[in-house]
Order: sequence, then structure tokens, then C-alpha cells
Amino acid sequence: MASTNFVDYIKTFCRSGAGGKGSAHLHRDKRTIKGGPDGGDGGRGGHVLIRGNRNYWTLIHLKYKRHVFAGDGENGSENRSSGADGEDVIIEVPLGTVARDAETGETICEITEDGETRILVKGGRGGLGNWNFKSATNQTPRYAQPGEPRVERAIIMELKVLADVGLVGFPNSGKSTLLSVVSAAKPEIANYPFTTLVPNLGIVNYRDNRSFVMADIPGIIEGAHLGKGLGIRFLRHIERNSILLFLVPADSENIRQEYNILLNELKQYNLELLDKKRILAISKCDFLDKELIAELEKDLPDIPYVFISSVAGTGITELKDMLWKTLNEE
Repeated sequence: MASTNFVDYIKTFCRSGAGGKGSAHLHRDKRTIKGGPDGGDGGRGGHVLIRGNRNYWTLIHLKYKRHVFAGDGENGSENRSSGADGEDVIIEVPLGTVARDAETGETICEITEDGETRILVKGGRGGLGNWNFKSATNQTPRYAQPGEPRVERAIIMELKVLADVGLVGFPNSGKSTLLSVVSAAKPEIANYPFTTLVPNLGIVNYRDNRSFVMADIPGIIEGAHLGKGLGIRFLRHIERNSILLFLVPADSENIRQEYNILLNELKQYNLELLDKKRILAISKCDFLDKELIAELEKDLPDIPYVFISSVAGTGITELKDMLWKTLNEE
């Protein structure tokens, strides 16, 4: 996916429809001079709805759709005829989208399933016609309810990528290369930091035609939870992953220290991320012999780990086995 086509943050002004007015009509025809009330109810104003669509991967289709207006309900009329409801407006979004109130920051809903539909802004109720108010003591009410007014609300929509495995690592740690090797994804790869500026998704084929989804999350730096290096925008994509695969290059000065820095950034951003299953992959192991590997193993974190080389293909099968086993653990 081209980086220019990936949009994960949108602010939209939404307005629901006003409810139609109830009718205060009194029945009249050539045989009836003073009939009773027969005013119908007003129609409901249109809702602004949000719906999950698995065919979308980005919010780019909403980038220039900054105003969303639903239709007004029609007024009630004679013969107890209710007005038509206003037209609803449906905003299609990719799975993993979170909708928030722009003013209060309150989370309105999270869309995680295809076809899941929620109301963002509720349409105004239609007013009741005068026939609803007739009684033994008030047989000819000459009044009806007005419809409820429109509701305006600024909505922020954020996309958090849904994937089984999320790649976590410093810039230039080999995440994009690994994704390109284990899947058909073709992320941009270069020998400089922050080559990846948007998440890339790839489907990893496993044994017996099974598969799982892996996400290449843009590189995290120390202080990312404070917003350094676009950290907040990167970190939110990790929240939806089932497994966090930490990538630390074998030529790092201290593998354990780099892992701890990454883990601390996740902890500072969202403490719940520590509850996710974690695996460590030591990348770029092309030139390591058994003695060097044994030496590095003495000071590794106490989590499952594997030594890999995306270029040479070393350890890739073992990594897939480990990920699949962890994904299917109860």
C-alpha cells in the first residue's frame, strides 16, 4: 500500500436530521363540519451511522468528506398520515476504527467486525400529531408536538490496524525485510531509519493452507509515548495485535537493553499492552556461529526467542512455528 494512500486519522463534522413536526389538523370533509383530530406524527430525522467494511484498509475515502449531513424527517399530515423518516447517512470504515467525540474525547464506539453498525449522531424524534392528545376531557386538541432539532457533533475517527502479529522494533531493525520474506507484502526497504512511515499488512502462509496476518508497525524510538518520532500515531496500531513480535538486531550493543526500552515505551503508552503475548526475534544473524549465539543467549530476556536472518532464510520456519503455536494457545 502506498504511504500516500494510507490515512489513519480523520476529523469529520456530522449533523443528524431534524424530526418532522406533528400535525394539528382537524378532520373536515363534505359530510363532516367539525371532525375530531386526525393530525399525523412527524417523521424521525436521519441518523449518521458508522459501519465496518472489511474491504477498506484506510480512511482515505473520507479524507475530503469533512461534512456529513443526514436528511430531515417530513411533517405529519391529515388522516393520521405520518411523515417519512429522514434519510440516514452511513459512513463505511475499515475494521479497527475508533470513533471519538472531538470535544470531549469520549469514545463513542469501536468497529471490529464486518457489517457492525453503530449510531454516531442520533436523528431528532418526530413530533406527535394532535390525535395522540385527544381524551374524554379534551376531544379537540388544536396543538401538536414540534420535532426534535438536529444534533451537530465533530467526530474523530482513528484507525488501529487489526493483525494477529505486530512487529515492534527500533527503526532499521529489519521489520520490513522480515514481512517481505514471510508474506507477499512489498513494503519499502532501505538502509536508513524511518523508511516505513505507515503500517504494512501481510498474510503469512503456514502449513496446510493456514495463515495469519502480520503488521509491520513503523519504528519506535525512545520517548515515543511522549510523541517523539510520531510515536503516538505508531503506538496505537499495536493495541489491536494478538502477539507482539519484538525485533532486535544481533549487532545491537545490548539486546536486553533495547528490548527493555521498547517494552517501557509500550508500558508508558498503555499498561494493558503488557498483557499481550511477546516473542523476541534476534534479526540479522547471517554471520553468527554457534559460539556467538550461545554467548548472546546468556543475557536475553525471559521470553520465547528465536535467532533469524530474513536475507539468508535462517530461523524463519522456526519463527512461523512459534507464532502459530502462540496464536493458538488457550
